[in-house]
Amino acid sequence: MLDDIKKTLWASADKLRANMDAAEYKHLVLGLIFVKYISDAFVARQSELTRRLKDPSDELFYGHAPSDEDIAAELEDRDYYTSANVFWVPEGARWEQLRAAAPQPDIGKRIDDALTLIEADNPKLKGILDKRFARAQLPDGKLGELVNLISTVGFGDDPSKARDILGQVYEYFLGMFASAEGKRGGQFYTPASIVKTLVAVLAPSKGQIYDPCCGSSGMFVQSERFIEDHGGKLGDVSIYGQEANPTTWRLAAMNLVIRGMDYNLGKEPADTFTKNQHPDLRADYVLANPPFNISDWWHASLDGDVRWVYGTPPQGNANYAWLQHILHHLKPTGRAGIVLANGSMSSSQNSEGQIRAAMVEADVVEVMIALPGQLFFNTQIPACLWFLAKQKKRKGEVLFIDARKLSSMISRVQSELTDEVIDRISQTVAAWRGEDGEYQDVKGFCRSVSLAEIAQHGHVLTPGRYVGAEDVEDDDEAFADKMQKLTEKLGEQMAKGAELDDLIRKKIKQLGYEF
Repeated sequence: MLDDIKKTLWASADKLRANMDAAEYKHLVLGLIFVKYISDAFVARQSELTRRLKDPSDELFYGHAPSDEDIAAELEDRDYYTSANVFWVPEGARWEQLRAAAPQPDIGKRIDDALTLIEADNPKLKGILDKRFARAQLPDGKLGELVNLISTVGFGDDPSKARDILGQVYEYFLGMFASAEGKRGGQFYTPASIVKTLVAVLAPSKGQIYDPCCGSSGMFVQSERFIEDHGGKLGDVSIYGQEANPTTWRLAAMNLVIRGMDYNLGKEPADTFTKNQHPDLRADYVLANPPFNISDWWHASLDGDVRWVYGTPPQGNANYAWLQHILHHLKPTGRAGIVLANGSMSSSQNSEGQIRAAMVEADVVEVMIALPGQLFFNTQIPACLWFLAKQKKRKGEVLFIDARKLSSMISRVQSELTDEVIDRISQTVAAWRGEDGEYQDVKGFCRSVSLAEIAQHGHVLTPGRYVGAEDVEDDDEAFADKMQKLTEKLGEQMAKGAELDDLIRKKIKQLGYEF
């Protein structure tokens, strides 16, 4: 049912954008979804308060039957809303008023004005809401149609279920816009199966979670979901993030607000290396998908930085700057999971090999996972997962997992890791850590390797070098027989190609042309 709602909404919303670029249209749709949610949450709280004020058995009851005027006055007490983690929505900004004004030619300005009112009454949202509706380059009437479309999202009367439905719709739209935008879209969205894998291996429970390049907050959302699925509750973790792109920073905040998650994304969008928003943070868990191989990250102020414990990262590539930044912000008992380009596992250019060797010898590299191709919206660069820990459960060894052949195609150009594969990976890591079950090496899939053996391989951390080739069953068909069949098939195809070539030449001659 929910999948149908998501697909119908996307198809309708995408149709309405006409020729507008997905990167621009994204902010209109997600902004409206956000306003719809906080307005619905406000109205739901208002209805609950009205019922309670009329109920003699409720502590909010006046002691006598309150008049409509009494109730109306009481409903304007903002403390009733903020105490329940519900944003105060001023009268002029409530969804029903926007929906009623949808046919008006100035609907864009009305929405911007509503966002301004909401920000003025909710300091936590200051600078978060993107007021671009009045200048949106949509054909006449399309913005009003979009308002009417978002109005059809039914969240029901249960606030917790409403939040989950809207959160899933929001997340679905983020993914669809990332796909529509292609390369640019991947800058703010990490595919769900990669996030699930990171979270499943890290297994967060309580404490502080940090993402130094948080995009649209997918890591945080999946972490909270994991915690709730394993018996925890919303609020068991504190969320800290940083994002340099101002529009993506806003998307991240809205994504967390929709889900009722408290957060600290810093005072402003800012570069993680030169303007660290959480310098004193030491987190229990760090999850990150930094931009791959960025070359323009260095600044003279970073020379001799306290974060470069294992060596100064090369100025032309930030991969080892991210790894060391993350280790710096990790508690002694913490764990980190990072997505990086495959080159990070073997590069020896410009001090990277020395830094990697120092990290391995310091025994802070816990698990390395090679990922399949075509997982990302924005790049075909092969990627891997690094898992770091300052106090490993299994000292002196690194677990290598080769998952390159374990993906499933979900479109012509996109693949994913299924839940079954993610479970297999996370269970393998848990068993290796001694947390659940008994670990065994599996040829072609996983192997636990000593630091001494890794040193013999020049501290290269590519899983395929260690796990070996998967065992395959003999099928009694000799290689020569297979080669003979393939050769015969190739000969047939070449003969057919020659026949087609002759036919094309004859047809061209019939038209009076010569070669």
